[in-house]
Amino acid sequence: MLPADRPPTFLMSAISDLIWSKYSSPSGRRQTFSPEISKALNIQGEVKVAQGIAFTYLGITFGGFASGYFSQLLRSRRKILYLFLAFTAVAMAAYFLCGGQSNGTFYLIILFLGFGVGYWTVFVTVAAEQFGTNIRATVATTVPNFVRGATVPLTLAFNHLKPAFGIVGSAAVISFACIMIALWAVFRLEETYDKDLDYIEPV
Repeated sequence: MLPADRPPTFLMSAISDLIWSKYSSPSGRRQTFSPEISKALNIQGEVKVAQGIAFTYLGITFGGFASGYFSQLLRSRRKILYLFLAFTAVAMAAYFLCGGQSNGTFYLIILFLGFGVGYWTVFVTVAAEQFGTNIRATVATTVPNFVRGATVPLTLAFNHLKPAFGIVGSAAVISFACIMIALWAVFRLEETYDKDLDYIEPV
């Protein structure tokens, strides 16, 4: 049970990683549609779902290490969230503007997308550090599930927009909307690097 004044912080923590549910949910949601999107973009060569997921998670692995390392180096959690969201936005733009390129280039962009959303490590840390010791573990396990659960409404929104905008257009609208909402959420979160965590929440 969260204190009365804490649900907004909890929601901001979950929303700050909304883009993860769009690009790298456990089913590899973005890469599930890779063959269809690659055809719409006229990518040269076959694009396979399995390879798309493999490149996504390879990028996530390196992104996880990098986000944690640079968070310590810069002595900031929020700066890393901003930087990785910005990197993801650039990679998304490349993804939607790579029409006519080879499938190798397409996989490389998918790798970069995976790296961009690899800040999951820092995201979970930030969520946990927002709260006191007595509910910190609950938050650290619940917030990621909210993010994973966002896959359902995002997929519904994608399918709803597809008839009007096409597969590429609807994917782009949902993707950049997620980036903007995530940036807004990070802006609302406090910096937790070097924060004294020795306290409890009044519940």
